[in-house]
Amino acid sequence: MSISEPFVRRPVATTLLVLGILIAGIVAFRALPVSALPQVDYPTIVVSTFMPGASGQTMSATVTTPLERQFGQMPALTQMTSVSSFGSSQITLQFTLERNIDAAEQDVQAAINAAANLLPKTLPTPPSYSKSNPADTPILTLSVSSDTLALSQVDDYADSILAQKISQVSVSAAAA
Repeated sequence: MSISEPFVRRPVATTLLVLGILIAGIVAFRALPVSALPQVDYPTIVVSTFMPGASGQTMSATVTTPLERQFGQMPALTQMTSVSSFGSSQITLQFTLERNIDAAEQDVQAAINAAANLLPKTLPTPPSYSKSNPADTPILTLSVSSDTLALSQVDDYADSILAQKISQVSVSAAAA
C-alpha cells in the first residue's frame, strides 16, 4: 500500500480535503499582518562638523576625508554617506541591524578622537555626533504664517488649536 492509495480510492474526500486546505490558507493569508513600512530601527549615527568661512572643497579635503578614513575602519559599518558644504560637514554612518547602537557610538567617539590630530587646528569645536533613526523622518511638515498677527500669537494658535486638532486624528482614519 502506497501513501497515495487512500487518496486515489476516495476522490471526493481528497477533493474536499484539498478545498479545506485551500480555504484555510486563504483565511490565514488574509489574517497575516502586513505593514507597508515595517518598523526597523537601523543603528545610525550622524557626525556634524562646523568651520565657519570654509568652502565646501576645503571642508571635504580637510575635515570630511580624514574622518571618513577613520570611520571606514569601524566594524559592522554598512553605509557611509557625507555632505560637505559651505562651513559644514555631515557624515551619516549606518551599521548592521545586529550592531548595538551604544557600542557603535563608542566606536564613533574613538574614531573622532583618533582623527583629532588630522583635523584643522582652526576648527572651533570638535565634531559632534548624534544617534539617528531614518525611520523617524516626518511624513508631514506644516508651516504657519500670518500677515496680521505677531509671530508669538501665530505660535500660540499653532500650539493650542492646530496641534490639538492634529493629535485628535485617529491612526486608522489617517491611513484610509
